[in-house]
Amino acid sequence: MSPASTLVLGLVLGLRHATDPDHVVAMGTIVTRDPRLRRAILTGAWWGIGHTITVLVVGSLMLIGGVHVPDRTTNAMDLLVATMLVVLGVVALRTSRLASAPDAPRLGERLLVSPLRPLLIGIVHGLAGSAALTLVALATIQDTRGAMLYLALFGVGTIVGMLVITTLLAVSLRWVGSRSEGLPVWIARVSGSLGVTAGLVVAARVLIQ
Repeated sequence: MSPASTLVLGLVLGLRHATDPDHVVAMGTIVTRDPRLRRAILTGAWWGIGHTITVLVVGSLMLIGGVHVPDRTTNAMDLLVATMLVVLGVVALRTSRLASAPDAPRLGERLLVSPLRPLLIGIVHGLAGSAALTLVALATIQDTRGAMLYLALFGVGTIVGMLVITTLLAVSLRWVGSRSEGLPVWIARVSGSLGVTAGLVVAARVLIQ
């Protein structure tokens, strides 16, 4: 495979990486609380930026600084992701319960979504798997500069991929909301339940291995 093809592969794999179930579930818990299109676009973009920051930092430490990330640290990062998913799910469930009250404000207004939240979620998601991704990049390209470029393009792919996903989620939720006032609340409950379930699955996978 030529260097150019390898770099394009990094971009494509970044797009695909954004569709990982735990990523989509995490963003779904946020978008379902506030499906405004502009907010959804920013949510996806900030998640991708946070994820990319972590990948590049970890990649730099490993490729340039020669830092080795032990399995124990990798497992700890996975457990952090699991905890985050459970918390996001619980918050989404609580928000949907408040929103179903007759005098409750529009979904997302009672519990405000901080602009920093998707950035922090992306950073945490980036911690899990960055070491393995860096090793794959180095094994594929076998050149430090090329591997860093590969990781950067992978990051661009994740930003674009998640931006598209959150936009589609928001458009779908707004369409559903225009036809059924109560259905978005149930969708938020499903999203919250999926968040808790995904977190427990990730934790079990780490603890059982």
